[in-house]
Amino acid sequence: MRPSEEGASMTTTTGTDWHAWQESWDRQQEWYMPDREERFRIMLDMVEALVGPEPRVLDLACGTGTITARLLARLPNATSTGVDLDPALLTIAEGTFAGDERVSFVTADLKDPEWPARLPYDAYDAVLTATALHWLHSEPLAALYGQVAELVRDGGVFMNADHMIDESTPRINAAERAQRHVRMDQAKADGALDWAEWWALAAQDPVLAAPTARRFEIYGEHADGDMPSAAWHARVLREKGFGEARPVWRSPSDTLILAVK
Repeated sequence: MRPSEEGASMTTTTGTDWHAWQESWDRQQEWYMPDREERFRIMLDMVEALVGPEPRVLDLACGTGTITARLLARLPNATSTGVDLDPALLTIAEGTFAGDERVSFVTADLKDPEWPARLPYDAYDAVLTATALHWLHSEPLAALYGQVAELVRDGGVFMNADHMIDESTPRINAAERAQRHVRMDQAKADGALDWAEWWALAAQDPVLAAPTARRFEIYGEHADGDMPSAAWHARVLREKGFGEARPVWRSPSDTLILAVK
């Protein structure tokens, strides 16, 4: 299905179909990460194991609220604060969770040293993020980890699921990447939307067109920061104030790091 064809189902005579936008975002992300849901399952397993079934959660760089949706489906007595700067993705998140008193959203730039002052709470049981912080280079990411450590209560957790590249294994990395792209090419031939096509779809929507334009004014085109190894993330998290940190899930290209305060 091409962008213009799918877009017809997103906006109806009764308003925007936020569920359809969420599904569209999930399918686009799964084109890159077919094991995406497994990461979220392990993430929430660890939340429940370490801080219990009613956590106060900060969904960091929340996007459309992907983590929040899975959190509340799994742990309905949880609460979530989503923070992001992307106006288009926040529009989808706010539409999806409108009227849900368990969820609030904050617009903030994580590179702004004052962003934590915008949050409704001083401390959280869990801070969770996925496929977002690779936009940052190592120095600002380390600074962000220090801020996150101050937001997590003693005994609380931080988890980051993202691309983490081990540069010491170039042949393994190249083979994994080649195989992954063969699968992606086949999925694309079968009609999967990639990143650029999804944003083209958003730009055509009457509700999302303006926030999408603002989004590209803020970020420009997609540009990755650094993707340091899992060992780097674990070391820096310990240096910034967490007592323990290690991977709790891995795929050939992605890692879920868990840190405990």
